[in-house]
Amino acid sequence: MGKRLCLLILAALTAAGAGAQAARNAYIGYVYPAGGQQGTTFPVRLGGQRIDEVSGAIVTGEGVHVQVVDCFRRLNNNDLRLIKEQLNIFRKEELDEESKIIRDKIQCRIDENERQPASQSLATVVLLEVSIDKEASPGLREIRLMTKRGLSNPLSFYVGRLPESSRTAMKISKFQTLGKEYLAQRNRPQEEEEVAISLPCTVNGQIASGEINRYRFHADKGARLVITTLARQLVPYLADAVPGWFQPVLTLRSAEGKEMAFNDDYRFKPDPTLLYEVPKDGEYILSIHDAIYRGREDFVYRITLGETPFITNVFPPGAPAGESAKPDVSGWNLGTAQLQLPAENAEPKIHLIAADRGDALSNYIPFALDTLPECTERKNPITGAQKVTLPVIINGRISKPGDEDVFRFTARKDFVLVAEVNARRLDSPLDSIIKLTAKDGTVIAFNDDHADPGSGLNTHHADSYLRVKLPEDGTYKLHLTDTARQGGEAYTYRLRLGPPQPDFALRTMPSKINFYRKSSSIDVFVIRKDGFDKIIRLKLDSPDDRFQADPVLLTFDQEKVQFKINAKGDLTEPVELNIIGTAKIKGREVSHRAVPSEDWMQAFLWRHLVPAQQLLAYRYTPPKTPQRPLPKEPDTSVVHQDSKTIPPALKQVAGRVKQIETLYREGLLSADLYTKTVTGLLDYKEGVAAK
Repeated sequence: MGKRLCLLILAALTAAGAGAQAARNAYIGYVYPAGGQQGTTFPVRLGGQRIDEVSGAIVTGEGVHVQVVDCFRRLNNNDLRLIKEQLNIFRKEELDEESKIIRDKIQCRIDENERQPASQSLATVVLLEVSIDKEASPGLREIRLMTKRGLSNPLSFYVGRLPESSRTAMKISKFQTLGKEYLAQRNRPQEEEEVAISLPCTVNGQIASGEINRYRFHADKGARLVITTLARQLVPYLADAVPGWFQPVLTLRSAEGKEMAFNDDYRFKPDPTLLYEVPKDGEYILSIHDAIYRGREDFVYRITLGETPFITNVFPPGAPAGESAKPDVSGWNLGTAQLQLPAENAEPKIHLIAADRGDALSNYIPFALDTLPECTERKNPITGAQKVTLPVIINGRISKPGDEDVFRFTARKDFVLVAEVNARRLDSPLDSIIKLTAKDGTVIAFNDDHADPGSGLNTHHADSYLRVKLPEDGTYKLHLTDTARQGGEAYTYRLRLGPPQPDFALRTMPSKINFYRKSSSIDVFVIRKDGFDKIIRLKLDSPDDRFQADPVLLTFDQEKVQFKINAKGDLTEPVELNIIGTAKIKGREVSHRAVPSEDWMQAFLWRHLVPAQQLLAYRYTPPKTPQRPLPKEPDTSVVHQDSKTIPPALKQVAGRVKQIETLYREGLLSADLYTKTVTGLLDYKEGVAAK
């Protein structure tokens, strides 16, 4: 029930403004490949919607450089007929170098154009060239396009250390007709079904409908292979597919075809991981496919294979803020890897940490920092309950199946107790359930799942929470276990017990502010914690004097508010902004940054605010000179006047002339055919006007 409730909350929060935003914003649905190795240059393909006029692309962080190579927008029937006519003309002529370039571009566009795409929202393609410096920091980045419609949404883009290989990029998938799906399946050479690789490496691919991708490699006996997948983490949600994401399945087989290992989920995450100790020298084959053999160009994956470091567990899963933490780390191939913990001055929240071995970086895992006193769970052999003093955060573990941890404390009548479990939000497989009992064993309160709208990509809200007023003075017990009575080393948790700690979190939607005029606005959402009901004062935090915003109040009964920002001057490059919210809590001022987020739809209905790395402001400025100037004749200025002054009978002609100008600027028409076609249209216009 918790999962359903949270998603309904987010649906209510985002639905009102999502439609208007989506109708105007540039959108990218996939990036392929979704990353690359340090010190390399490689092509990247993006698919999306409303991205046909691209001026550039950006990647967060330092050391990644992007150049726009081409854009394949969808062509209408008139455009296709005209460029095919141009191709036929070229076939009859001796071509100069410029004409050969135009011919090749036309052939490429015809090959790329799909009249019935499987997804309209992926049917415009942008080609990039990406260069990554050798010194670029490894890890997660975000990539966006800069377009005439403003900045696009961000998608994940990774900088890696290992050698990489990428399969041939998919073209636009065809729409599948029920009963004749095979007609729309991709035809690819047999040699592309299986690829030979050398470990360690990262492989990039896309899964088409009905496809299985295979990788053959050699491994020595005793090698501790870590095979990790990024798929859901690259494209978080699919709006038009169930369950709402690409569900990859990994199978490892011997060269003889015997299944050696299989995984379709790592714990509760849909991206699979295989941890496998090789039994003998030989060749092995890794295969990947979708669980129900779906596929499309946005079914993108990155698989890393080798004896790379991998963290399976950290205990305790958090620490007091401002103190030096030294948790115990379990995993594979960690060796001399150094755990990259948050800095001692890091703010209290959940941070992502990894182990760095120098040649490779491990997976990222959450690590919590907090301000309350902390202790470690331990069993009392006599009472079976550990005595604690409130307030406290208890770091514990359901160490074996059927285990139950019990904590005993005393409190006065009418004391408001909050018990909150952080486990699933810290990547623990624990599906917690808690109950509060009185001294005589009477159950006072009980909770299984609790919705947290701020928990990012999480769709299984398995962490428990309760807030209850105690009925009398006395001793109480808090019982914690796993719903399915499971347990083990990885089933860690952080349990907060004590009075309410009112607080709030802020999200902006979307993660960019596109300025089409002097001002623009963005929605700011509030997530209230432990009954927080105070007024929040929002203000713009930016050292750039080109931006100005009046403070905005978010009252206790509001879930969101519009925040207006004025901008002046040149904004041809994106500028990072911050919106800060401040409220008085228990006599002191508390401030939080509004986390930039994007509205993603899952499986036709559920909406999620997915966090982004930056909140960016941008205003598109047309280039001063077009890439390919139009011929001086004929004069087309008449079709560019205010549409209100053009007679209705001529508007269609004017629109067609503009389309032909676009084809010419894109390098798809010769000057001769452009002049002939536009002259004919303008002559037709004059004839209509004379009538």
